Amino acid sequence: MTVVKSILLFVLAAVAEIGGAWLIWQGVREHRGLLWIGAGVIALGLYGFVATLQPDAAFGRILAAYGGVFVAGSLAWGMVVDKVRPDRWDLIGAAICLVGVAVIMYAPRSA
Repeated sequence: MTVVKSILLFVLAAVAEIGGAWLIWQGVREHRGLLWIGAGVIALGLYGFVATLQPDAAFGRILAAYGGVFVAGSLAWGMVVDKVRPDRWDLIGAAICLVGVAVIMYAPRSA
């Protein structure tokens, strides 16, 4: 159950961070205004909070592993929201990152 909770928290964190960054991007680069930027700032703050809910207490480990989730999540966001199709190298790179997440977070460790 702890691994499932951790994975769900990583997904929620990715939606908050990537979504927040996207909202700011839209507000600034696409001239959608301060409301979009403000919503992005709130979402980014939510990302910071969600990361604290991870079962593991090691901040550096959580953030390092989340980096891999961010890479894969950003490509997924691009596919769904921006309709940009990743090429095979993007997909291979994302898969490597997710293997890294699994090793960092879920490999057996001595207590």
